[in-house]
Amino acid sequence: MNKVASVVKVGIADLKLVKSPNTIRTSGLGSCVGVIVYDLSNQIAGLAHIMLPESSLSKQSDLNPYKYADTAINSLINMVLEQGAVKLYLKAKIAGGAQMFPNQLSNEVMRIGPRNVDAVLTHLHEYGIPVIASDVGGHNGRTIIFDPKTGDLKIRTVSKSEVVI
Repeated sequence: MNKVASVVKVGIADLKLVKSPNTIRTSGLGSCVGVIVYDLSNQIAGLAHIMLPESSLSKQSDLNPYKYADTAINSLINMVLEQGAVKLYLKAKIAGGAQMFPNQLSNEVMRIGPRNVDAVLTHLHEYGIPVIASDVGGHNGRTIIFDPKTGDLKIRTVSKSEVVI
């Protein structure tokens, strides 16, 4: 019997996994960064919708680990490995990190998008996971859909045409 493919939706400050034939999607990527860690040979992928760069900046005692680059990437990697991905085969694609308040560029606190991108790249590098492709920055929001069978990341950017990386 053929398996019917579905689209797994990831919310803001959320993380989910998918195996082919399913795809995985998140929307509302403004300053947030969508991080996909995947093993193409085993057709497994995980997607984290990251809101902020570092959990150490949180004043909450009960923090959501999927909200921050440092804790979400750690969880994402561990979860895809637990589902059968092979560390040697892991790769990443990222999208988002827009500067949604362009008139606030001089204020470091308001540069959340660029800070998120930097934190994501730093943490992926620490784990030795290469970033194969990215679509980051700008001033527009994005929706992304990843297919773990092909490794294609479709990106719909507000006021632009869809691209595949």
